[in-house]
Amino acid sequence: MKFWKYHGTGNDFVIVDGINESVRIDPEKVARGCKRRFGIGADGFLYLLPGMKGADVSMRIINSDGSEAEMCGNGIRCLAKYVSDFGIVKKDEFTVNTLAGNKRIVVEKGSDGKVSSVSVGLGAASLEVAAVPMTYNAGPRFVNQSIKFGDTEIKGTAISMGNPHFVTFTNLSGEAVKSLGPVIGSDPRFPQKVNVGFATVTNKGIDLRVYERGAGWTMACGTGAGAAAVAACLNGLVPYDAPIDVNLLGGTLKITVAKDLSSVTMKGPAVLVFDGFWRE
Repeated sequence: MKFWKYHGTGNDFVIVDGINESVRIDPEKVARGCKRRFGIGADGFLYLLPGMKGADVSMRIINSDGSEAEMCGNGIRCLAKYVSDFGIVKKDEFTVNTLAGNKRIVVEKGSDGKVSSVSVGLGAASLEVAAVPMTYNAGPRFVNQSIKFGDTEIKGTAISMGNPHFVTFTNLSGEAVKSLGPVIGSDPRFPQKVNVGFATVTNKGIDLRVYERGAGWTMACGTGAGAAAVAACLNGLVPYDAPIDVNLLGGTLKITVAKDLSSVTMKGPAVLVFDGFWRE
């Protein structure tokens, strides 16, 4: 199987081209391929497929544990660079179909003609707990409310970016963050599990660590960066309608949140690492 390995701010993916060759989505094979000592090594596989529902191309995302994600902000930038650099899509503005709907892409190219950065319209942010989904008797929305996980009480905000997120700005020790990530991520009050963002606002933007559903601790999470920016805007910590730096372990993403939450835009890099054949 021919593959291409990319990363977006350290969040790494294997791209499988289902347009130029016949492919079968195999979650068990993905889980094997993502193993860093026994396979290719990645946070997940991205399957490039023909466009659906009016989009130019489609993307399916299988996490390293074999589960499927609705959307991946870093992954879609990698896919956008692949289809643009290899001439599969010849426009600088196009759409990618995902399980979270069609996403608008704008690519910027360097002097070599290759994509240097990608802007992604992540769509609207939803605060309805039914959309996240989250089951909790605290009203139709859960914004900066207290909640207890085990013996630890924190404040957080539940947001759907087409996939589920829970963001907290509670001041926690590194050890508490490490232990709470998987606890919150699999809490039964999030019936589809949840991506967990631990955020801090500084004079350089938002510092963010993410425990990602289906992949664990990641170097970066694009939709998680979007959710953190939305939560920060809702809590009056950063301004709406202005690019905010979200600083992750793998690099920085710029996120702009519309005041009515109708759009969240992400801009960041995508890098081709290597390509090869997997002869499993």
